[in-house]
This record gives sequence, structure tokens and C-alpha cells, in this order.
Amino acid sequence: MRPAQFQKAVLDWFDQYGRTNLPWQQDIGAYPVWVSEIMLQQTQVSTVIPYFERFMQRFASVYDLAEAPLDEVLHHWTGLGYYARARNLHKTAQIVVNDLHGQFPDTVAQLTELPGIGRSTAGAISSIAFKNQATILDGNVKRVLARFSATEGWPGKRDVVEKLWLIAETYTPHQRIADYTQAMMDLGATLCTRSSPNCSECPLITDCSAYRQGNPQDYPGKKAKKKLPVKTAYFLMLSNNHGELLLQQNPPVGLWGGLWVFPQCETDTELADTCLRLGVQPGTEEILDVRRHTFSHFHLDFQPVRASVVNPEQSVSEVAESPNQVWYNPQNPLSLGMPAPIKALFENIA
Repeated sequence: MRPAQFQKAVLDWFDQYGRTNLPWQQDIGAYPVWVSEIMLQQTQVSTVIPYFERFMQRFASVYDLAEAPLDEVLHHWTGLGYYARARNLHKTAQIVVNDLHGQFPDTVAQLTELPGIGRSTAGAISSIAFKNQATILDGNVKRVLARFSATEGWPGKRDVVEKLWLIAETYTPHQRIADYTQAMMDLGATLCTRSSPNCSECPLITDCSAYRQGNPQDYPGKKAKKKLPVKTAYFLMLSNNHGELLLQQNPPVGLWGGLWVFPQCETDTELADTCLRLGVQPGTEEILDVRRHTFSHFHLDFQPVRASVVNPEQSVSEVAESPNQVWYNPQNPLSLGMPAPIKALFENIA
């Protein structure tokens, strides 16, 4: 299929079936397009929509985002996961405001210099917000093109992804670039899905190599599976006589960077030492059921331990001296960023 035929088939399909009512499509601009594209990394549209709407209500402009405390940004990100995205979003907003006079750059080369913006995300921003000819290759587009061209191998490998980039660039049009960009993402999200592609409705069916072979499910190639290691931890849910629970803020980089969590230790023998380090004396302990949270590279099995603090007044004064510790009242919550497992523990005790 020639590029012009490919583009026409995709755009004709988009005109009839494409998604045009997503919240970030209503007032097209670099800021909302950028925020939505960052949120959509590793996350489905249905999950992103309510987060995007709340985020934009609070941070209506790049200036609002740049001026906001990181804690508040992370708070609005809680539950979306991959929190480095939120930290990079905040960094980029400050760069745009402080160094670029509030104006986003419009080329892929300039956009990829900003934190958290890779080649495909830059292509989406440049093509949708600025109508420049720019190519995208997110997960959905990789799947469409890998099947269309029967490109073998896992797209995480450099040689495979470079083949797909070359194909993507070949078919990227000069005209209606914003619609084409959205159309390719929509094809992958709504028809050319991972597990059960709806080939009969696809505008590319007549020239799709994987469909002709009868094995679209084999493309793109999958990453070799390996068993995830399991790490264990104890989460100390220490409460004072005001019903507040002690939280600590993680360092800005690393696992759950910048987020607020319960004090942790790796073994039950460290519980007493951890409390001593915090300056608190726990009372009767209640061991709760083990829970599991899965990261991309390991499972975390954590055991919550609830305990009231025997010396609450002393602990309050000592904790108040530490900038990365706080007594958190679930009935009068602060705007703190928390990972989903911590938020879930609060919801269970509410």
C-alpha cells in the first residue's frame, strides 16, 4: 500500500469513527496536549480522563503548575503510578515558565530536551498542538505497524523499534497531521487491540500482512518473560492520641520518589529500632494481612503493622522538627502525594 493510500484509509476511518470528544481535544493547545500525553504513557484513556480533568481544574495553565508545590502535584497524581512522570511534569513546567517565557517549543528536537518527553511524546505534541509534520510511535502505533508490516521481534529491541520508526515516518503525511496522529493512536486503542483485534472493521485489512498470514496476535513480538523477584517490607502505621498517623516523605529520586509513605523496615526484628529512630514508643501492635503491590521489575509483599504511640506528645514535638515527617489526619487530609497502596490502607481504616 502506497503512503498516500495508507493515509487516506486511516483518515477516512478517523472521520467516521475516530475519537473527537476526549477532554484534551476540546481546547487544543500545547499545555493540555502535553499533560494528556504524559498521563497517557503506560495508562489507558479511560483511566486518564478523570485524572486529567481534576489536574486541569487545579493547574489550569503551565504557570499554575510551575508555581505549585511538588507535593500537591504528586497528590493529584496519586493512583496513576509511574510517579517520575509527575516529577518531570513539574520540572518541565518550571523550565517552560522560567527559561522559555511560558511558551512550549514546537519541534521534536527542542521538545525532547525537556524532562520526561521522549521522541514519540514530542512527536504527538508537535503534530497535535502545532500541526507540524512529526511522527509518533507509542505502544498503540507500534502494534498497528508491526502487524501491518509483519515486523518480527519485541519493539523494546533497538533494531526492531528502528524498523518501526522508519515505517512510521514513511506513512506520516504532511496534511491533516493532527488528525492522522490521533487516528493512528485510536486504531491501536479501539480496533487493533492487544488480545482481540477487530480486523473486520480495520481500514488497513486488505494490505495487513499479519491478517493475511492469519496470525495478528503474534505481532508485535513479546518480551521474554522472567519471573519477578519478591521483596518484603513492614509498614508501620503509628497513630497518636489525636487519631493521626505518622508519614514520612521519600527522597525525591528512587522508588516512590517524593511520595509520603508509612515508615518501613524489612524484617520484624527491625520494628523496635525503627520506632526508636523515629522517637516514638509503640503500644500494642496489630499485625494486618500481607498485601502485594507489583512494580514493573519486582513484587513487593508488605505487612502493615498498626500500633498506637505511648508517648504521643513527645513524638509530636520531635516529628514537628523534621521536614520530611508529618502526623496525617485521615479525617482532615493534607494534599500529599501518596502511592496507591498507602492510599488504600487509609481508605480501609476510614
